[in-house]
Amino acid sequence: MARQRESRLLGFAIRLGINAVALWLAAAWVRGFDIEGWPSLVATAAIFAVVNAVITPVAQLLGCPLSCLTLGVFVLVVNTAMLALTAWIAGLFDLDVEIDGFVAAFLAALLISVVSWALNNFVARPLRWAFR
Repeated sequence: MARQRESRLLGFAIRLGINAVALWLAAAWVRGFDIEGWPSLVATAAIFAVVNAVITPVAQLLGCPLSCLTLGVFVLVVNTAMLALTAWIAGLFDLDVEIDGFVAAFLAALLISVVSWALNNFVARPLRWAFR
């Protein structure tokens, strides 16, 4: 039981780290998407992890017909909406997260998706196997 708890905690820490790196890169590279300071970055990464775990599956299920019609492109719109929701929730906690319009949110969500995919496949998966 304790080993399973450690595994879940490690998985959460890895996801939090991946989200933080992806958000940091998006804030650094996408004009119009800003996160000021490490505390805001870590807290926003945690909010983003919760949004992705709880709300994103529901949004993707509801948007499934549109995703099929657009050959998966609508998933990018869902990711953009989840990033905007994350920024809105972060604002409720007085975190310094700003998105200036749809294009900035779209480009940031696209970059976050690519970085998260790469880090999950090339870093997180080997780490999970190493700590089994």
